[in-house]
Amino acid sequence: MAAVVSPTSLESAPRIMRLVAECSRSRARAGELRLPHGPVATPVFMPVGTQATMKGITAEQLDALGCRICLGNTYHLGLRPGPELIQKARGLHGFMNWPHNLLTDSGGFQMVSLVSLSEVTEEGVRFRSPYDGDETLLSPERSVEIQNALGSDIIMQLDDVVSSTVTGPRVEEAMYRSIRWLDRCIAAHQRPDKQNLFAIIQGGLDADLRATCLEEMTKRDVPGFAIGGLSGGESKGQFWRMVALSTSRLPKDKPRYLMGVGHSRAFLHTLLHSDNTAALHHLTVHNIAYQLRLMSAVRASIVEKRFPDFVRDFMGTMYGDPTLCPSWATEALASVGITLG
Repeated sequence: MAAVVSPTSLESAPRIMRLVAECSRSRARAGELRLPHGPVATPVFMPVGTQATMKGITAEQLDALGCRICLGNTYHLGLRPGPELIQKARGLHGFMNWPHNLLTDSGGFQMVSLVSLSEVTEEGVRFRSPYDGDETLLSPERSVEIQNALGSDIIMQLDDVVSSTVTGPRVEEAMYRSIRWLDRCIAAHQRPDKQNLFAIIQGGLDADLRATCLEEMTKRDVPGFAIGGLSGGESKGQFWRMVALSTSRLPKDKPRYLMGVGHSRAFLHTLLHSDNTAALHHLTVHNIAYQLRLMSAVRASIVEKRFPDFVRDFMGTMYGDPTLCPSWATEALASVGITLG
C-alpha cells in the first residue's frame, strides 16, 4: 500500500526559526526558535522527561542549568496519568511546573521499544499496556488529540517507526505510511496557532526511500521537520550519511530535529553508579550541564565564524592524535569540508 495522498491544504505554517548565522564551509547553523514559552537558541540539546519529570533532577534545577526546552512522552503520559487530568492541571507545563518550552513525541518510538506489545495497521498502532495489559489504539488522530490536551509547544506527527537495522519491504511500507499519517495528523490538529506540528522523515538506511520521503513531506507546509528512524543500532557511517542526505534537502528556513541522539558514555557511567542515588543525581546534573554548554559553545563558534577551528580543537581534546579519531567521524567531517590533519 504505497500510494501517497495529495498534501492536505494548510494555512501557511508559522515561521518559528530565525537563522542567526551559518558556517560557509560546513553549513552548520546557529538560530533561534521563537516558541510560545520563550526563545530557544539553537543548536540545542533537549533532555528527556519521559513521564513529565527528569529522573534524578527537579524542574527548578533544570531551569537553573539554562535548559529552555525538554521532552515528554505522549504514549506514557496518555496512559498515566492521562490527558484529561493533565489538561485540568493547566496542561503539561502546569502539571510539571515548567515555565519553558516542551516538545512531546507522538508515541511512535514505542513501536520499537514495545514491539512485542504492539501491532501496526493502517488505522494506527494497537498496544497492550505494559502496566495492566489493557489494549489501546494509538492512531494519528488520537496521538494529536493527546498532544493538544498536553499543550506542548512542539508536537510530533505519529510515524510508522521500524528499527534502523530492519531491511526489506517493511521499511518502504513504513515510510509511505508515515507520509499518509502526517496528512491525518495535520487534519486532526486543533491548535495550529499555539502548537507547532513537526513531520518526521523516515526511510531507514535506504537513500532512495529517504529522498522520496523528503520530497513528499516537504510539500506539506509544517513548521519544522525531524530526522527519524536512526540511532537504533546502525553503523556510524550509515548514520551520518542519512543525516547528511536529509539536511541537504530540508527547507533552510525551518528547524531540524535529529531524534534519539545523546551522551552514551554518560549513560554507561550512570549504570555503574545505579546503586547510589546521590551519585545518580550529580551525574544527571553533570551530563545535562555538559550537553547544554557544548551546544552553546558550538553555537558561539558558528556565530563567530570559527566553527571548523572549534571542531578541530574539540576533536583534538577528545582524541589527541587525528589518526585516533574514528574513521566515520573523519569521513563525515571531510564531507562538509572540515579536515582534522
